[in-house]
Amino acid sequence: MSTTRPSELTGDYVIDATRTRIGFVARHTMSTRVRGHVDAFEGSVHLDGEQPWKSSVRLVIQAKDVQTKNRQRDVLVRDKFLDAKNHPTITFTSTDVLQSDATHYELTGDLTIRGTTRSVTLNVELTDTEPDSQGNLWAHLKGTTTINRKDWNVNWNAFTSAMVSPTVVVEFDAVVVRG
Repeated sequence: MSTTRPSELTGDYVIDATRTRIGFVARHTMSTRVRGHVDAFEGSVHLDGEQPWKSSVRLVIQAKDVQTKNRQRDVLVRDKFLDAKNHPTITFTSTDVLQSDATHYELTGDLTIRGTTRSVTLNVELTDTEPDSQGNLWAHLKGTTTINRKDWNVNWNAFTSAMVSPTVVVEFDAVVVRG
């Protein structure tokens, strides 16, 4: 990690969608893991280096953009599981930030999928910061959480309920920039 002091991190950032990956892993049947990702999203971050609990995150994902590298499965996930036509966005809005150590945080927030909002906590690590030649500050954050998709009514029918694990691991590797 760079030598950026916590007070130098304070400010408003935007998520750099070209350098950020948001993905998920779900188990299908007993042994196959299905990996997916989204490319259409936007978000903002407010970092407070001195008082991390004052930091915040807002993320909006386009549900119609969920991709698993299988066209037929993508249509099922978007249309049947996520009901993207009636619920076009998946949102996350932070409600609390707890600092575990110099680079690790617990980020709690409201995750809304299919019109249902539930609280989730993500384990987040600040892995690097870097100023660029234009005077912008870049911060690299990565994290994960595990959710039960059934808590958000993400299901198609009884058959898929038996074939697809309710546990979904959500992962992100994000770059945010303060201009």
